[in-house]
Parts: sequence; structure tokens; C-alpha cells
Amino acid sequence: MSSQHRPAPDPLVPDTDALAGAQRLTDVITRLRRALRSSIRSEFPWEALPMAQVELLQTLAVAPMRVGELAARQRLAPNTVSGLISKLLDAGLVDRQPDPGDRRTARIALTEAGHQQLRDWQSAHERRLATALAGLTSADRQAVMQALPGLDHLAHALAGTDPTR
Repeated sequence: MSSQHRPAPDPLVPDTDALAGAQRLTDVITRLRRALRSSIRSEFPWEALPMAQVELLQTLAVAPMRVGELAARQRLAPNTVSGLISKLLDAGLVDRQPDPGDRRTARIALTEAGHQQLRDWQSAHERRLATALAGLTSADRQAVMQALPGLDHLAHALAGTDPTR
């Protein structure tokens, strides 16, 4: 068949190389997340603060939000977020504040204990990653650091967010 009669590739269907790259990236991300979770257990009481709660604390560290806003931001069902918030309230990591724009609703905000818990969690992860990075060859460490901007753009693409906003 001549190249004149071949159908044009469908831009919405990834080619074989893209699929292979996606499979490899999925594998590496999965192993990296698993390794981070297991390595942090020795330093941080992971069971006391599951990842879903950590992600809510990270989101609330930017600004207080209503449960519906948190659910939309985290792409979770509002009742799931309500359950997570309930556990964070019981732990004293968040509290409810009146919404200045609508006194009938409440915003969820981090308490000082919530800020401290998040700082401790972040510091523990940074120490673990710094130790692991220091153990890599210079070339591997440089390759990881050079990949960060592309991975950041990939995260924004997957989330459907614009990093320039």
C-alpha cells in the first residue's frame, strides 16, 4: 500500500510508543507511591493520617473551603469528603468557620494542629526523598530533577488545570 492511500493517524488514539511510555510511567509512579508510603511508616504514624486526609489538609492549607468546594477540588463525592472532614474534626486538625459570603454555610479550615501535622508529614517525606536522592548517582539525580517540569505539566494535564493561573 502506498503512503498516499494510508489513513491519517487518529490524533485521539495514542501510538504504540506513547502507550508503552504510559505503561512504564504508570508502573514507576505506582512503585514510587508504594515506596514512599512504606518508607514513611517508620517515621510518621501513617495509619493515623491516611493519604486522602493528607490531601485534604494540603488543599486546606491554601485557604479554607466549603465541603462542596473540597469535593470538587479533590474529585470526590461530597459525602466521602464529609466523612474525611469528620475524622479530621475529631482529631482537632480542622475546624468549621462561618463563611463570610454566606452565613448559612461553613468553611473548613486548618487548625494550628492541622498545620503542624501537615508540616511534620511534609518534612518526613522531604527527608526520605532527600536521603534517597543523595543515594543516586549524580546522573540519575540530575535526570530526576530535569524530569520535574515535565511531570508537573503532566499532572496539570491530567487534572485539567492550567498551571499559569
